[in-house]
Amino acid sequence: MKSNSITTIMTKNVVCISPEQHLLDVKHIYEKKKWHHHIPVTKNDVLVGMVSLIDFMYNIAGAGISDDNKIYKELKVKDIMTQKPFYLTTSATIEDVAKVLAKGYYHAVPILENNKIAGIVSTADIIKFFLDNSK
Repeated sequence: MKSNSITTIMTKNVVCISPEQHLLDVKHIYEKKKWHHHIPVTKNDVLVGMVSLIDFMYNIAGAGISDDNKIYKELKVKDIMTQKPFYLTTSATIEDVAKVLAKGYYHAVPILENNKIAGIVSTADIIKFFLDNSK
């Protein structure tokens, strides 16, 4: 397992958001099916933050599902994101990411290559990998 590159299981073509986008954009991303619960925040292609579903839900408490609620248009991503997020690079192995996620501090890890987002790996991705390989 030590030689299994994280690039073999990471989600590629990651949708990122900018710090200046409004929460309405985040809402629309979360409304899509099969979405990771974490969205990388980039500025000029550099990772500057992460928004988790928990960050989002905490900050919109009571806003409901209507796009017309003012909170979605007043708050911006920079107001709720976690700054300077943890990340690994494409040189990481599946074991490296599994060890990080097993500690419980993170539920997804952005994967960078040449300082740009190359992918993201969630706890679910790691579990699926181990289940698929335990047969």
